[in-house]
Amino acid sequence: MTVTLEVSEGVGTLRLDRPPMNALDVDTQDRIKELAEEAGRREDVRAVVVYGGEKVFAAGADIKEMQNMDHAAMVLRARGLQDSFTAVARIPKPVVAAVTGYALGGGCELALCADYRIAADNAKLGQPEILLGLIPGAGGTQRLPRLVGPSKAKDLIFTGRMVKADEALAIGLVDRVVPAADVYSEAHAWAARLARGPAIALRAAKEAVDTGVETDLETGLAVERNWFAGLFATEDRERGMRSFVEEGPGKAKFL
Repeated sequence: MTVTLEVSEGVGTLRLDRPPMNALDVDTQDRIKELAEEAGRREDVRAVVVYGGEKVFAAGADIKEMQNMDHAAMVLRARGLQDSFTAVARIPKPVVAAVTGYALGGGCELALCADYRIAADNAKLGQPEILLGLIPGAGGTQRLPRLVGPSKAKDLIFTGRMVKADEALAIGLVDRVVPAADVYSEAHAWAARLARGPAIALRAAKEAVDTGVETDLETGLAVERNWFAGLFATEDRERGMRSFVEEGPGKAKFL
């Protein structure tokens, strides 16, 4: 299998495994979608790590495969490509990308689908599609500017240049930089901490933020208001408030 889903401590690791560079061919894309949807459904998965292994996250699409596709073929495939990545973005649980080595093209776009990105100090990220006479096609022209702003996104997309981990951190493309040997353990620890949290409230928070940034303030406030009120019907809310009153803040256990 080019992609697997392994579960430990409530954390599902969505692992790319297509040596040597985790090139994202059609089969791998479809497998990502399948397992992302599975992670979203499974009750034993409460948070997700997207990981490409110790050496590389994903160096992009399978160019040899794409070279043999004409316009008609890509018209049929482009939606499937985007849908495979969107499935990761729509996992209704916290998702962290553990980025090692190269995260280029589709690899960078996959990392953009996570809620949080932890990168190795030797990581390199970028959208080099322009160097092939193309533009990003798996969400890069949309998710990247929403994350780092239009100007910085255009710089990366127009030039196709790679950025090292320190620049990626400075522009907001990644959220933390750690030694390469620590990337997965740090990402798993981040996910495991949230896996112990209130699952419905975390889902609500993710949906409220993701919806809000895509719409006007009034609509976003309505989404927040409805989720906020709805959470008063949950056992986790009762447990959290009872713990706060009886034991003080931060001591509630939700599992």
